[in-house]
Amino acid sequence: MSQTSHPDRVSDRYGAKPARHRCPIPILLGIGVVIAGLIVAYVGYRQFGSKDIDPNQLGYTVVDDSTVSVHFTLTRKHPDRPVVCLVRGMDADGGEIGRRELLIPGSGNGTVELTTTVRTTERPANGNIYGCGDRIPAYLKAG
Repeated sequence: MSQTSHPDRVSDRYGAKPARHRCPIPILLGIGVVIAGLIVAYVGYRQFGSKDIDPNQLGYTVVDDSTVSVHFTLTRKHPDRPVVCLVRGMDADGGEIGRRELLIPGSGNGTVELTTTVRTTERPANGNIYGCGDRIPAYLKAG
């Protein structure tokens, strides 16, 4: 008797190999890692990616005991839309001692350079931009 006449001789003797089922845990873990990575990438982009409205402070000047001048640029994704920025005067301890809402009308330029003054209740130590947004309060809208 030759081996070629019985190719399944081993399986006849020991039985057929049971079908292997892959363990789903590594596959599920892999899918979970990919999903978590996508979520982290999305949150990172929303937090640190390009913004529709991006103010950049260039400097400030203390004008007198009750006034600070703040110089900044504003870059907009949609330059034709108006934007409101909140500019503040701060004391030496970092407390707000004055603020101004500045309406910046739409323009043809994506980036505009601005300087504004803020009246304060005492001598300012610095001035800064608190933030900018496209939700214009009714009292600032042109009538």
